[in-house]
Amino acid sequence: MEHGPHQHHDGGAGPGFPELLGQAPVLLLLTALACGYLLGARQARRRNPGRGWSTRRSASFLAGLGLLALALLPPLGPAAHSDFRAHMAQHLLIGMYAPLALVLAAPVTLLLRVLPAASARRVTTVLHSAPARLLAHPAVALLLSTGSLVPLYFTPLYGTLTAHPAGHWLLHLHLLASGCLFAHAVAGPDPAPARPGVPARLVYLAAAIAAHALVSQALYGGFHVYVDAPVAQLRQGAELMYWGGDLAELLLAGALVATWRPVRRGGAGPVRAASGGVPGPGRRTAARPPA
Repeated sequence: MEHGPHQHHDGGAGPGFPELLGQAPVLLLLTALACGYLLGARQARRRNPGRGWSTRRSASFLAGLGLLALALLPPLGPAAHSDFRAHMAQHLLIGMYAPLALVLAAPVTLLLRVLPAASARRVTTVLHSAPARLLAHPAVALLLSTGSLVPLYFTPLYGTLTAHPAGHWLLHLHLLASGCLFAHAVAGPDPAPARPGVPARLVYLAAAIAAHALVSQALYGGFHVYVDAPVAQLRQGAELMYWGGDLAELLLAGALVATWRPVRRGGAGPVRAASGGVPGPGRRTAARPPA
């Protein structure tokens, strides 16, 4: 097994001052996001009492923020600096579970409903721009989310990022953003002008499942892994990635199936869930790591 120069923090003395200092901003940010979403939902109901805004979407957004809080705050947040198992649990929460819940809440749709008409048109223009359409394509989202795991764990990048607090936050932001992109590209309810049909999205989801399985198995076997962690931690973290990722991708697959609409016969054409529906994860793989 190859290990990189990852420097461990002392995990026995509890969270250090940088972690404690970072907790208040995290709580404030998550609280502000929750309040902003709930105020937007209230405004959407007032503007159009007939349509209103789904309570389930509001609950999904709050659940996503709760998962982020669980990942970033003690005890898991500080533990992730020194324990690879805690890091992997944090990775799954930030990169797969929280994005699924946040995307299911359709925040862009809510924003378009509460903005003034001129501002909503500007947002729509951005969403239809070439860069936005490229980022929202499942292939690009797959490369940014699952594809980034290869340089993260099989090059010195993991040690470089985790050696500095700023690197930790940069990694968190990447996991969250790429996870939201992939969940949105596969089964998000928000508008997605460039989203392909359901069969193509199933192919991209299957590719994510297979790639995630290979990465977790390579971690388990220590194949050119640049993570300075005890072998037991590395293997348990790999198992957590495998099984926890399976559940997340099964949820995403379920969300994708929930958006499926049959082809209308008689000229109406297929009813696709390209710009509306539910989100989620779902996954399956090749061989599982040994118990």
